Amino acid sequence: MATFLYKLGRLAFRRRRYVALIWVALLALAGFGAASASTATSSSFSIPGTEAQRAFDLLEQRFPGGSADGATARVVFKAPDNEKMSDPANKAEVDKVIGELKSGSDQIASVSDPYTAGAVSKDGSTAYVSVSYKVNSMELTDGTRDALEDAGHAAQKSGMTVEIGGDALMVIPETGVTEIIGVAIAAIVLVITFGSLIAAGLPLLTALIGVGIGVSTITALANVLDLGSTTSTLAMMIGLAVGIDYALFIVSRYRAELAEGREREDAAGRAVGTAGSAVVFAGLTVVIALVGLAVVNIPMLSKMGFAAAGTVAIAVLIALTLVPALLGFAGKRVLGRKARKAAGAPDNTEDKPNMGTRWARFVLRKPVWVLLVGVIGLGTVAVPVASLEMGLPDEGSQPTSTTQRRAYDLLSDGFGPGFNGPLMVVVDTADSSDGKTAAKQVTDEISGIKGVVAVTPAQFNKAGDTAMITVVPKDRPSSVDTENVVHAIRDAGKDIKSDTGAEVLVTGSTAMNIDFSQKMNDALLPYLALVVGLAFLLLMVVFRSVLVPLKAALGFLLSVVAALGAVVAVFQWGWLGSLFGVEQPGPIMSMMPIFMVGVVFGLAMDYEVFLVTRMREAYVHGEKPGQAIVTGFRHGARVVTAAAVIMMAVFAGFIGSSEQMVKMIGFSLAIAVFFDAFVVRMAIVPAVLALLGHRAWSLPRWLDRILPNVDVEGEGLREQLDETPGGETGGERELTRV
Repeated sequence: MATFLYKLGRLAFRRRRYVALIWVALLALAGFGAASASTATSSSFSIPGTEAQRAFDLLEQRFPGGSADGATARVVFKAPDNEKMSDPANKAEVDKVIGELKSGSDQIASVSDPYTAGAVSKDGSTAYVSVSYKVNSMELTDGTRDALEDAGHAAQKSGMTVEIGGDALMVIPETGVTEIIGVAIAAIVLVITFGSLIAAGLPLLTALIGVGIGVSTITALANVLDLGSTTSTLAMMIGLAVGIDYALFIVSRYRAELAEGREREDAAGRAVGTAGSAVVFAGLTVVIALVGLAVVNIPMLSKMGFAAAGTVAIAVLIALTLVPALLGFAGKRVLGRKARKAAGAPDNTEDKPNMGTRWARFVLRKPVWVLLVGVIGLGTVAVPVASLEMGLPDEGSQPTSTTQRRAYDLLSDGFGPGFNGPLMVVVDTADSSDGKTAAKQVTDEISGIKGVVAVTPAQFNKAGDTAMITVVPKDRPSSVDTENVVHAIRDAGKDIKSDTGAEVLVTGSTAMNIDFSQKMNDALLPYLALVVGLAFLLLMVVFRSVLVPLKAALGFLLSVVAALGAVVAVFQWGWLGSLFGVEQPGPIMSMMPIFMVGVVFGLAMDYEVFLVTRMREAYVHGEKPGQAIVTGFRHGARVVTAAAVIMMAVFAGFIGSSEQMVKMIGFSLAIAVFFDAFVVRMAIVPAVLALLGHRAWSLPRWLDRILPNVDVEGEGLREQLDETPGGETGGERELTRV
């Protein structure tokens, strides 16, 4: 592989104008496709194989025109002090709002009257109007949203408090500022690392081109492939991080080759042949991790994984072709001023150990202590995982500055927390001899369940074979008690089916969230086995070792568990919550563990591959195990540190989001990269390798014969180049074009 990539790098360097033109054309083509594509709506969210999804599908089938997936809103009113919502003046204001809502948009399906629907609190202080729409929240027009937001302004002037909740106000989180912050920090880190604006700008430019192509392609295909808005956000987040990292690896190796006196074309070929091999396998681990999300069998998550994996593949191709092409345009300006002056001078770097060298030598002197401190430290941070509670955040986790959060609080105070997450019970009486009696039995059974405060009478469809029952639990939607209520209704439904033949199904947003969380939990271990197993085999091919991949996988698991512990401490327990803008601690987003495993595993392997391949490269060329560790750190520690800081900056930028889910994702990925890069890869890995010695790089003979030799370290390439005068291969030598 190294020889092939060497030739590819030299070809891209020589034909740099054509290569650059091809990538610019691809960017323009993707941009044109995105600009000409119809506006994306919303990805259909479904959870195949769950009871909540079956109930949802049944509602759409048996209640045609009912807009089961339509957006909803609640306009909540609170009377002024010493007044009640039933007072004539307040009632007149509510009636006026109802009229404004009905006439404000043709997307309205229904608007309820709180005085006839029983939506006034017992003390008379609070009431709410339920609004249903014909389309989902992403398909609502700006005019419809404006009409909803403006509906209560007149009532507010009369002294009433009016707040609006529900998913009708949910919009695509605005992006742009967070990415700019991440890119700005990345630029600063690159300038400090390279000491050259040209070298610093090159990884940023190529990463932005890769992300531009990837995100534009996703936008162009959004309607065709039913891709949600979060798909492009994930692709941008990961594509930007890996794109900068991969280009950083190539540029760093190119500068090192120039410092050894290589000609520029040869240096570009060697950089792609060696560091490029690490980039290919690091990219493969990321792709495996992202594509593996398909095992969860949630279409939305699978599409997100495939789209992000495609963006990573583009980043790898750009690193192998566009980066060496741009290095050809940059000339020796890719080196800093001091480096250009020192070019061709004797290399005295061996006599002046850098920070990576000094750290590696310290670890070699105290490997047991470094290992113990690293493992015990991460283990301590991981302790909160024992109390992990998973769910999906509700509007109660929104900032108090939002109208959704204030509406949530008003409903909780006036009616009880459960009114923010009512359950929808669907009774299929098609196989029952007496459907109405069966529905009455369901209502009576649910009324007696602990934690239920209200049950509405059954409402049948026109055919009379399906009934809907609304159940209001006592506690908030994301609480464990509400989850217990859902399970209790489903248990009772089994007995009712055996007695009457009627099937009882529970759905609604709360039940959907519970089923989603359970599906995530069930998929976590199979997903871990698939991703870690495939990556273990891949790394075994790369490192020609069994113990090195095993150490890499175990170290990753340790860093992920520690990161989950930090997430629980901040977002569930509320520790340092004010620092990260966590106003309402609550359960951890149910997709977080599997999402972290998928994303962080792939990204963490970047550092493992890049750092350890330099060690193995030194080892296979005759250095002792300890010296190989020092050599790997001397060449790779600075680059890996810069890459990790850049990736953390990109992810940490999302912590400033007002959306709790985005904030949690940003924090979890940033802290996971910190633990994995600086504790596992920079401390635990060299300590373990120091203790293993030669055994770390051993491979059973029978396994050595089976595994393909991909020559990631470039050993075969170096031998071939050393045999050829001038360091050229196979008579391909040409004058370097300036």
